[in-house]
Order: sequence, then structure tokens, then C-alpha cells
Amino acid sequence: MKTYSCGAFVLALAGCAFSQQAPVPVEAEPHHHVVLKNDFVLVTHVVIPPGEATLYHTHSYDRAAVHLTNNVVTLQQLNQPESEQTPAKIGEISASTRKGDPLTHRVRNVGPGPFEVIDVEFLQRPAQASAAVAAPVAAENASARIYNWVLAPGASSPQHTHQRPYLIIAVNTVQLKMTAPDGKASTHEVKAGDFHWVDSTVTHTLANDGTTEGQIVELELK
Repeated sequence: MKTYSCGAFVLALAGCAFSQQAPVPVEAEPHHHVVLKNDFVLVTHVVIPPGEATLYHTHSYDRAAVHLTNNVVTLQQLNQPESEQTPAKIGEISASTRKGDPLTHRVRNVGPGPFEVIDVEFLQRPAQASAAVAAPVAAENASARIYNWVLAPGASSPQHTHQRPYLIIAVNTVQLKMTAPDGKASTHEVKAGDFHWVDSTVTHTLANDGTTEGQIVELELK
């Protein structure tokens, strides 16, 4: 039977722990579930149970995120101390432009309940941004503009035109009515985290045909 000194055993464990913490690409991180990938975007539905943390993972592109739950989280970049606890709220939107090295970090969900967010990476930054703006801009980065529609029951957005491809995301359950300029309309119940990718020019209004407030987010490429 082989024997090992205590020091050697500790070093072996340390080496194992180090190898387990090696950063992974975001699409390989187990809590990041890839729901769409095309030439323009990588969309992941992130679900972190309370008390759990992601692996260290790397974001290499401009990003945006739409929060679907109320939680408290911490963030920790590689080789940096963990951040203070920060609240994450339903409907919060963030956008960031990658500058310099890719971002490698991990996220820990303090709770309560699962942490859920739709995370979007924009795989092609335009050489020159489009001047066409569909609506008031809630957030933006070098790759996309984000429009945020919080609709009371019966309320409607102004008519607006998307001249660039865009992603539409539901923050919560809503009876969403979409109406074209010719009056043709379609109504669908969409739930939190539902999304649709549109790669064509669209002019429409968005209306809440339900009885509770709804929030719809549109992320349009520049």
C-alpha cells in the first residue's frame, strides 16, 4: 500500500480544486442553458438555484441581460474577491460593451428562490451603428439598442418600426397583441422568458390584452 504525507495530500486536493475552477465558455457553464444561437446572438436562459453558484465562465462579446426574478446575488471575477450582496429585480435590464479582455466571473444566488435571467451575447459588433432608432432607448451597448415596454392592462406602445433584426423577450406572463399598420393583429399568451427572434423589417404596436401589467423587452441590433 502506498502512503502519502499530509502535505502531499493537501497539494493533491488543491490541484484538483484548481482544475475544477478552470473557466469555461459561457455556453458550457451548466447553469447557462443555450436557447438560441445564430450568426448574430447567443441567448442563454440562466437558472441558478438558491445557495448555488455558477462555474467561472467567460463572456467574450457585448452583452445584455433581462432579469426574470427577484433575488440577492454576488459576483466574483477571476482572482478577485467576491462582491457584496446585490439585489436583482424582475424587469431590470443591463447592457455592457466589452472593452479589453473578455469578462470571466461567477455568480452566486443568495436567494430566495431560483435566480433567472435571459442573457444575450451579440456575436457581431457593427463597424458603424445604424441611425434608425425604433423607440426611446432604455439601455444600449456598441452592438444593440434595448426598448422597454411596461404595459398596463389595455395599454399599447406607440407604433414603431424595426429596421434591423431584433429579439423580443417577455418578462412576465401577458396577453400580447401585436398589430400591423394595416390593422391585422395577432394575440398570444407569452410567459416569463419566452422570446422570439425576428430577422425582417417590422412595423407594429404592442398591446397588453390581459388583466395584469406586462413587460416586454426588445433588443435590436445596431
